[in-house]
Amino acid sequence: MSEEVPASEGERTVAFLLSLRARGVRDLALLRAMERVPRDRFAPARFADLARQDVSVPLPCGQTMTAPYTVASLLGALDMQPDARVLEVGTGSGYVSALLAALGGEVVSLERYRSLALAAHERVSGSGFGAAVDLRHADGFQPDRTLGRFDRILVNGVTSAVPEALLARLSPGGRLVGALRIEGVARRVVVTRLDESEFDHATGPVVRLPPLVPGRSQSL
Repeated sequence: MSEEVPASEGERTVAFLLSLRARGVRDLALLRAMERVPRDRFAPARFADLARQDVSVPLPCGQTMTAPYTVASLLGALDMQPDARVLEVGTGSGYVSALLAALGGEVVSLERYRSLALAAHERVSGSGFGAAVDLRHADGFQPDRTLGRFDRILVNGVTSAVPEALLARLSPGGRLVGALRIEGVARRVVVTRLDESEFDHATGPVVRLPPLVPGRSQSL
């Protein structure tokens, strides 16, 4: 009886992308970005074997690396455009930061946990997309006003309401994507800034994301 030959990295990547397509992910630019940014290089080493599966992966500080299909759902709704200025709230592993850069974004990413921010910086720099990502240890609920405005804002977590400070950082015509807890269920939300004073809110499907905590951690 012959031994089973382990799948190559390329074969695993193809299977990973096909699994996303089977679930309805059709955005070719997004699929190419997910091909260029291997998720296993951002996952903790002991969970690298789960990186090409559609599961969330534990991170330090009690955080999680969001499952790939949920990431694709959020990024698809974000409707990234080349050279867009992007604010990311909740860096986590840095995987989504690198994807945003691979999609052509100029990214500022805010992470409340210093240890996660430092580790993510190393991973993003090693991915080849470090020049396009400004990663900071900061409170995502209160982004520095000196950062200016952004064409896109991605919130990697669930909130009870979209923080006003984030809406203030959104350019007219810009789009914010995150998740709101509505009647006990987390649903994707897309907020489009129509002009200086008017916003359009659209809720979407249920998503599995961790709650987003305000403030900058002082101990981790």
